[in-house]
Amino acid sequence: MKLQKTIALALVTTLLAGCNPPPPGAGQDTGGISKQDIGTVLGGVGGAVIGSTIGGGRGRIVSTAAGAILGGFAGSSIGKSLDNADAAMANKTAQRAFENNQPGQPLPWRNPQSGNSGTITPQAYYQTADGTYCREFQQTIIVGGQSQNAYGKACRQPDGSWKIVQ
Repeated sequence: MKLQKTIALALVTTLLAGCNPPPPGAGQDTGGISKQDIGTVLGGVGGAVIGSTIGGGRGRIVSTAAGAILGGFAGSSIGKSLDNADAAMANKTAQRAFENNQPGQPLPWRNPQSGNSGTITPQAYYQTADGTYCREFQQTIIVGGQSQNAYGKACRQPDGSWKIVQ
């Protein structure tokens, strides 16, 4: 389950990184750093974390390095493919799903311009020890016909919005 949450965090963070509007004159970049660069870094970190859970001793070092490389390639591909409109649609859909959907009820999104799409499927609400309401969720993202699944957790913020925390 920890592995799935790590993958979810890396994938969702990569997806939502494109939500920041670019500064004037920066084109499709976010502060001079492209979504592909962000995806590469986040994918590499996620891959390294996943790889580090495999093997022991020198095998763990090799699997960590391999995970970082493979995660970097995957993150780069996702970051390159998702545009700001995709990320905004996914984030808006996630907010609605966390707020309104019944457990297990998927809420789809689709960007007709890019052809990218996905679903957010929240699970039951629960309350943390400090009283915060949270929901685990599954997310499917389809980019260029390739489907990726991720799992994570979102918690309600004091302003009423939902923040993906894991």
